Amino acid sequence: MGMILMGFKTNFYNGSVITDLVVARPDVYTEKRGQIWTSFLQQEFVNYVPFEFVHDKFSTSTKNVLRGIHGDHKSWKLISCPYGDISAVIVDMRSNSETYLKYERFELNSENRLHILIPPGIGNSFYVNSDVAVYHYKLAYEGDYIDADQQFTIKWNDLRLNINWPSGDPILSDRDELIL
Repeated sequence: MGMILMGFKTNFYNGSVITDLVVARPDVYTEKRGQIWTSFLQQEFVNYVPFEFVHDKFSTSTKNVLRGIHGDHKSWKLISCPYGDISAVIVDMRSNSETYLKYERFELNSENRLHILIPPGIGNSFYVNSDVAVYHYKLAYEGDYIDADQQFTIKWNDLRLNINWPSGDPILSDRDELIL
């Protein structure tokens, strides 16, 4: 199912718990000067996303930071960790889904170069394992961007989810700390 382009191929597979997730693993070419890989090629994603990606964001965080669980019912997100190491937790918040309130965890880092495609209605979050990590996400949506005041937020330690985070005392934003 992957596409070959100039010797590089991206392999795609579905999540094991939330099967609507698409995991992309690019081929990485390593040689004495370092590495090269393709992080995104629009034509590889046309079968998965009904819109074009229109927006990129980066987040830099330090060890023990936990961001999320946030999402909306409009945006597709393609997430990755180009630098550092994170535990990404993706939670299905679609009440009509067979996997409602189920989550899936992925280790994303600068070694495995994984990308996760997250459909609308699914929240995403991450915990930083390394001293510093850079989190990248591309967004695809129609119309205007859904900002924080229009997104849903689920408490990071919501008992319904029973997520086993690497730390019981992470560094949180006011938004994530104060949510009921």
